[in-house]
Amino acid sequence: MGIILIDRAAELACLGGGGRGRACPPLRLTSPTQIKAQLGSSAYLPCKIKNLGDKAVSWIRNRDAHILSVDRYTFIADARFMAWHEAVTQTWTLQIKFVQARDAGSYECQVSTEPKMSHFVHLTVVSPRVTIPGGSEIHVRSGSTVTIKCVVSHALHPPNYVFWYHEDTRVSESSWTGVQQTPLTKVSGEASVASLTITSVDQQHAGNYTCAPAALTPVSATLHVLLNGERPAAMQHGTSGATSFESRRPFYFVSVLAFVELLQTLLR
Repeated sequence: MGIILIDRAAELACLGGGGRGRACPPLRLTSPTQIKAQLGSSAYLPCKIKNLGDKAVSWIRNRDAHILSVDRYTFIADARFMAWHEAVTQTWTLQIKFVQARDAGSYECQVSTEPKMSHFVHLTVVSPRVTIPGGSEIHVRSGSTVTIKCVVSHALHPPNYVFWYHEDTRVSESSWTGVQQTPLTKVSGEASVASLTITSVDQQHAGNYTCAPAALTPVSATLHVLLNGERPAAMQHGTSGATSFESRRPFYFVSVLAFVELLQTLLR
């Protein structure tokens, strides 16, 4: 719900003949108080003002009290900021292009009445997250089928497309045999999933795969193709360590016995 503020001085100024006559309509400020914008997109902060008359409208960034604009004139070197007026809707809008995380915070729409009239709009910057479930290392046996999923979450505006890359080459179904791409599909209120499926995996499919959603930060994972009977390196290291400990267990046991016997001798 918008906030309605009345400038009594401006209202009385419209009265003629010592208070006789018809009063001007009260000045009204209405606009939302909370705005969300996605990182890298444009943010639009509206301030609807009815019966403005000849008053000036300013936008001020609260964190540093920087005056961003007065009417249509901009007073900041950052070209991402711009203000304009829509006469039909009586709205003064502050636009912030290519929104950054540091743009989050409170902004003040101020009218040059006396005293000043203000309306505050809080901007929240939403940062989408792009992940490949299962981590950055994927192990699959030669000849099997693998599906690499790419999850986009917390996005106000899901990307229009997702490109997949193998090393530096874009993956194309027309040039890759046994490859199928599933476009980004919404699976919950905050998450969408795209996937790349490869059938009959062999060594030529091994390497780095990158999920690159439009206008979002890409994420990568490395596909390791194992030959029949081969184990992932992590499993090999774990087995080797366990075997090594077991092989030395008799040595540890004898050493403990020798230490006990020496201690008993010293105590006699």
